[in-house]
Amino acid sequence: MCESNMKRKRLYIAGLAGLGLIVLVSIYKSGSNRSSVSVIRDCFFCDFAHHRKGPPPVLEVETDEYVIFKDKYPAAKHHYLAIPKEHFDSLKALNRSHLGLVQRMEAGMMEFFRSKNIDPTKAVIGFHLPPFISVRHLHLHGIYPPSDMGIGNQISFMSSFWFKKSEDAIRELEGREL
Repeated sequence: MCESNMKRKRLYIAGLAGLGLIVLVSIYKSGSNRSSVSVIRDCFFCDFAHHRKGPPPVLEVETDEYVIFKDKYPAAKHHYLAIPKEHFDSLKALNRSHLGLVQRMEAGMMEFFRSKNIDPTKAVIGFHLPPFISVRHLHLHGIYPPSDMGIGNQISFMSSFWFKKSEDAIRELEGREL
């Protein structure tokens, strides 16, 4: 077997192992008996967005609808999150009425990258989908350069059934019911 095939096989095995771990963690977390009200009350992303509790991350951008800040566990040199101030568990909780919010979050992330002399068309910008989300509060990832990402992050942030690029998310929301 040639070296490139061996490398590809290792990549697939690592990806499957990572996905298996994510599924197990998600199943474990979804077994919680907490009500949705307490989940919202205990959401640290809501705390960041509304300047509550402890020292929040530095907010790079703040609008009436969303904030952008550096990811605590960056996958690359520039890894930022845009989160809405209103609590939504994930992209799956949205309908067509939220299209404008998602478009403004994407545009805000792209403008933020431009302000850092980063070409946003070369960045990874998108959302993880349940059950492959680490925090149950809608968050848009902006990552640059993708070449900085390790193999696990390359898999985690590739367009798939667990990660949706922002333009694909927008197209999907356009087709959803109100």
